[in-house]
Amino acid sequence: MSDTQILTTAQMRAAEQTLFDAGTSVFDLMEVAAGGAAEWIRRIAAGQSVTVLCGPGNNGGDGYVIAHRLRAAGNAVQVIAPVPPKTDAAKRAHSLWNADVFTSGGAVVGGVLVDCLFGSGLSRPLIGEHALLLRDLAARHHQMVAVDVPSGVASDSGAILNDRLPPVDVTLALGAWKFAHWSLPARETMGVRRLVPIGIAEAECAIQVARKPQLSAPALDSHKYRRGLAAIVAGAMPGAAQLAAESAMRAGAGYVKLFAKDALPDGNPGLVVDHSLLETAIGDIRIKAVLVGPGLGRDDTARHRLSQTLAAKRPAVLDADALVMLTPSMLPDNLPVLATPHDGELDALCRNFAILAETRRDRAVALAKVGKMVILAKGPDSIIAAPDGRVAVVPPAPSWLSVAGSGDVLAGIAVSRMVNGSGPFEAAIEATWLHAEAARICGAAFTPLELAHATSTAMKRLL
Repeated sequence: MSDTQILTTAQMRAAEQTLFDAGTSVFDLMEVAAGGAAEWIRRIAAGQSVTVLCGPGNNGGDGYVIAHRLRAAGNAVQVIAPVPPKTDAAKRAHSLWNADVFTSGGAVVGGVLVDCLFGSGLSRPLIGEHALLLRDLAARHHQMVAVDVPSGVASDSGAILNDRLPPVDVTLALGAWKFAHWSLPARETMGVRRLVPIGIAEAECAIQVARKPQLSAPALDSHKYRRGLAAIVAGAMPGAAQLAAESAMRAGAGYVKLFAKDALPDGNPGLVVDHSLLETAIGDIRIKAVLVGPGLGRDDTARHRLSQTLAAKRPAVLDADALVMLTPSMLPDNLPVLATPHDGELDALCRNFAILAETRRDRAVALAKVGKMVILAKGPDSIIAAPDGRVAVVPPAPSWLSVAGSGDVLAGIAVSRMVNGSGPFEAAIEATWLHAEAARICGAAFTPLELAHATSTAMKRLL
């Protein structure tokens, strides 16, 4: 069982069906899932009374089993079910509870409210009566725990289907993560998220939560070229390329060169700036990867510099202006490329590559396949998609990263990881983790230069 896979509702049903085909009954699986959730809730309650809100389906059945387990553990438990159970497994769970069930909240108060009203199968808003009941009960309890997915949340998208849903303190995902657990706006309302294993096997082509990478120190016999020469192409606004160079020098590259036409103000003495013709400079066979795009500009000169860079057939990180100008004809065949668009740049790439897809995730996946490059669709919900079908969702980073220049720092980290030997997909994961860790080190309200300088400390934490 994987603790990182993210499943759609359809994939989860298929995974459960595999267990049923192997001889596990629906009720047996319900007992496993609800038993695991009950143990979490018992610890959270710490002796407090618990109110379980049950719906008519199998999520409600989980609630009856949870109530039964908590009562056996000594907790004071009450169950509220505005609708009686309708599935066979939920009916059996109801009989297991074998105690009073209230049909309304009345004047019920308690320590912990457990939301088992509707789970991951919900695709439409709660009716007014149920939404009001949920809000009312949440207001009269000290804590709230949601089982699988909070009621009123769309599992596959993370959309919030009802207004004024109460915030959840803990969400217990059953069997596998759902997209709502990692996607805004729902993610913000779920509190602490924990995964309850139920024996679900690894699903084919499942999207994964990106694991924390384990970086390593250079080999004892390393030198600057063995660790990797990274080239960064500057353009009309060289400050952005300089920011990228600052982070690249601190993310593992042995040598960083900035290709700029003109002299740069306030230069870093440790940064080598090459003012020669780009077509000459980019031909250095020692270059392991190149970054182009930050501050490049979007005029004919910038387009020419982008074309020259790609024509050199060096593994590349493409960011910022390069993404707006990029067309399929510019990309050489079989070139390892990592593109790092924000939402606006992702839309521009989709127009240039004739991609039509509804969701941000689908656009990234389709663009990776058509463009034959790794796409890091960066933002509050960063997604990494590879041409071979691999997709990873990046754990959330500090919101203080929403500052101009932050993307340039990320691109510099990414090219540094590529010259260290990581492929574009792995480099994207390493870069996003280092970027987030650097932000945590900086704390609140930092500048992009401070973020770049924190990269080396972030590297130390990932070793």
